[in-house]
Amino acid sequence: MNFGHFKACVKICGLSRLCDIDAVNEEKPEYVGFVFAKSRRRVTPKQASDLREKLAYGIIPVGVFVDEETENIVSLVRRGIIDVIQLHGSENREYIDSLKTLTDKPVIKAVAVLKEGDAQKWDKTSADYLLLDGEGGGKGRNFDWNLIGGIYKPFFLAGGLCRENISAALEKVQPFAVDVSSGVETDGFKDHAKIREFIRVVRNG
Repeated sequence: MNFGHFKACVKICGLSRLCDIDAVNEEKPEYVGFVFAKSRRRVTPKQASDLREKLAYGIIPVGVFVDEETENIVSLVRRGIIDVIQLHGSENREYIDSLKTLTDKPVIKAVAVLKEGDAQKWDKTSADYLLLDGEGGGKGRNFDWNLIGGIYKPFFLAGGLCRENISAALEKVQPFAVDVSSGVETDGFKDHAKIREFIRVVRNG
């Protein structure tokens, strides 16, 4: 097996402009992320709705939240703005269980991997996927991939990924999906050429 050509899904996170939607519609990642938490990439429900309306069929919109009230998340699901829920705060197992009773949409739980066992302790929760990141996720920094260890739940790999290191990440970690935001930006905004190149490397090695 040539691990350099391991196939993973791609999530481009932090879309906030119509030109970002144009870029992903052309390059066709499997997932895109709309950030509803405090962030320079934050969008309002109205902005997300407008972006979702232009998103090409087949690309899955993910809502990114930090300790959000569950009714606000469910509202976005019911309005058809998001199809996957990503939790980046201190949400516990009970919160995830509660959310799963309110919606049938998949849930991704982000986990800061700082030491061995951090990822594994979430393996048996009701979350459908994990997202493994470094401390204070969304900072665009790598973490030690050796700390991931053996987990059974499919996971998204995040944290400082870019065109230069994505091949090594796929070879070493073999995640279900890779999640990138700042690694495909120039001066704080999504860069179509960088999105294209990142996806090309993931898909073609």
